[in-house]
Amino acid sequence: MNVLALDGALGGFSAAVASENRVTASAQESGNVALERGLVLVQKVLAEARMPAGRLDRLVIGVGPGGFTGLRIAIAYAKALAAAWQLALVPISSFDLLEFGSRFERSLIVVVGRPGVISARYRCGDEIKRASGRIAEVLSELLPPSDVGLKSLDVVGASKDVLDALAERGNLVRSVNPAVTPAAAAAALAACSRAPAASLHEVRADYGELPAARAPNI
Repeated sequence: MNVLALDGALGGFSAAVASENRVTASAQESGNVALERGLVLVQKVLAEARMPAGRLDRLVIGVGPGGFTGLRIAIAYAKALAAAWQLALVPISSFDLLEFGSRFERSLIVVVGRPGVISARYRCGDEIKRASGRIAEVLSELLPPSDVGLKSLDVVGASKDVLDALAERGNLVRSVNPAVTPAAAAAALAACSRAPAASLHEVRADYGELPAARAPNI
């Protein structure tokens, strides 16, 4: 299976091509570059992989949570390309991309939205919980008091302020880097095991939180 994957949610924009479960090309640029550089990176990885659009079997898109602007632009690109090339589109969450390729007994996957605000997913065995908001509130909601001082909690994607907040709570933490980077490479490898969306309209952004702007009271 030949796959093109895009992600604009996790710290910039990345694109990757995978063929038969092997990444053949990937590229990433940090910052708010999705609008100016997104399609350039798509063209670049397709050329490096020597993969014409006609040989692609499906497209994959990271649907967040993550950066608001890059996420919207990446999803728009993915939908437009899938429609133009008549390809199925597979949505994958940022939590799954950060966790891809690793096995954890207990994990906290963190996506940083804006300063002081995160989206996180806690997994312990079959139990899965997620929350979004200010760091202290999210950690209090997701991590049971019984976790404090017990066996190590694997944490992926957390910034220093999140790690500091975990330390202040007394959690024993093991900070882990994503096993596969960039995010689009993880998406490309995960694509074969995921079902595509029934239609492009089903693929929607998961912002993890409401936008910072609020409607004024009238």
